[in-house]
Amino acid sequence: MRMILMGPPGAGKGTQAARLVERYRIAHISTGEMLREAVAERTPLGEKAAACMKAGQLVPDDLVIPMAVERLSKPDCRAGFILDGFPRTGPQAKGLDAELKTHHLALDVVLVIDVRDELILERITGRRMDPATGTIYHIIFDPPPPEVAPRVVQRADDTAEAVSARLAKYYSVTALMIPFYQQKGLLRRVDGNGSPEQVTERIMAALP
Repeated sequence: MRMILMGPPGAGKGTQAARLVERYRIAHISTGEMLREAVAERTPLGEKAAACMKAGQLVPDDLVIPMAVERLSKPDCRAGFILDGFPRTGPQAKGLDAELKTHHLALDVVLVIDVRDELILERITGRRMDPATGTIYHIIFDPPPPEVAPRVVQRADDTAEAVSARLAKYYSVTALMIPFYQQKGLLRRVDGNGSPEQVTERIMAALP
């Protein structure tokens, strides 16, 4: 199973990716992990990416896309993979598609988890972190115990303003990839509202 996992921030992609990895025994590839590995292994592409990051620059598409294909060609991806957080833009999607064809790697599905904006706001703005342990709680779904509650904090990127900005960027940039994959017949959309177990059931039913 070779797939791309998409959805707005707070859609539950991390939770569902972990379940898919366990179910299909495939590799979970995130952009950050991919970059860190390439830099740590000092591959030619990793060296170029490291120079960009050291200079405080974004790693350009003409580096990220070959790095993604290089990562997907490794032995742990032979049984399949989930790309999480990449591609993020239309040009990245088209560039990745071209590179995958060159390397005879075909995607099976592009899975989009759809969640209502108001639920995303509730999920993310309700998160609280214990600075002593790093444990994440939620004021409604998973409240901190009484002895921890006085010290929990809301992270800067979990405020309503920050979430609204992230959602706006998702809809104006990342979501524009959806028609591209729809035209290729790869797209599957799943309702991400409800419990993680309910969402997992819908995903399993939607996968080819």
